[in-house]
Amino acid sequence: MNIFLFQASFAAEIDSVTPRKLQLKNSLTIINIIFNQRMQEGIQKANAKQEDIENITKGKFCDEEVLYTELRKAIFQSFTASWGLKGYELDKQLRNLLVKQSYSLSLNDSIYRDINYLEGFFLNIKELSDVVNINGHLIGLDKIGHFFAEGWKYFELTQYDDHHIDQVLEWGKEQEAGKFGYATTGIFSFADLVANFNGWRFWNKILLKENDPLKGFIANFFNRPYITCENQIIDSIKNKRIVKAWEYNTRFDLSDYLDGVWDEGNNCNSYQDPVIENKVTLRIKNLNSNFTCPFITEHCLEAQEKYGYYAKHVLHPSCLTVTKGQYRD
Repeated sequence: MNIFLFQASFAAEIDSVTPRKLQLKNSLTIINIIFNQRMQEGIQKANAKQEDIENITKGKFCDEEVLYTELRKAIFQSFTASWGLKGYELDKQLRNLLVKQSYSLSLNDSIYRDINYLEGFFLNIKELSDVVNINGHLIGLDKIGHFFAEGWKYFELTQYDDHHIDQVLEWGKEQEAGKFGYATTGIFSFADLVANFNGWRFWNKILLKENDPLKGFIANFFNRPYITCENQIIDSIKNKRIVKAWEYNTRFDLSDYLDGVWDEGNNCNSYQDPVIENKVTLRIKNLNSNFTCPFITEHCLEAQEKYGYYAKHVLHPSCLTVTKGQYRD
């Protein structure tokens, strides 16, 4: 039971309907600053671990395992990042860092207020995550945790366990239908799956050993990794041998990954049973009788094109089947 509680503690939900009409400041710039700083910190610490005399004399540089470990520690601001997923802890950090730009809502004031303990136990014992505006999209901060934490898990499965990306996307859906969704909160978030997949794209771009599956041939040809292993001229002269170190090659920009289906108001949720769905639907109607999901159908059309073959893994059926004739913004 303790293991289950530990694993389920990563689950968080948001209300993307209640704050729909609010005017929130764009949080993209501050989010990019936070994570570019953290990535640079991880690179510096990875290099520092290789600067001892023994490594220099043996020519041991640019250890990938050390790099990934130090990046995760820096991104999650946790010395135990290598022991498990840290998405929920990152979510809580961002709530504090973005408190002036985010919208916080209690469960009792949300569209989920009628879901009881039996229907969504962990939903009732935890607070909702905050919502922010990122480039005009209403995004839960829990999605940033999913992006980095679950994205790492996806990447780990392809990098070290020989899983194909299709297998990993299916695994992600199984987790959302289990401990990260239905089994703990009664809610299945397709927007979480979008964040997870894009998180895999982020971790893949660290060293860019595989082509980005959402980019075409030309775009992949010009794609650049975030980090490269480069010769250090001054250190090489001092040590009279080649010395290499990790260098930040391309700055991180969340907008490279973000789109309208990170928003649960467009990429709709599914619910464990009709009772839960009816409760949530009634609350939404009482709040805004004109609200229907997907709220901005154009974003679903754009996502169908962006994700292509992979759309079936990350889009809610109502978003996946939107056609131009249903266009509404």
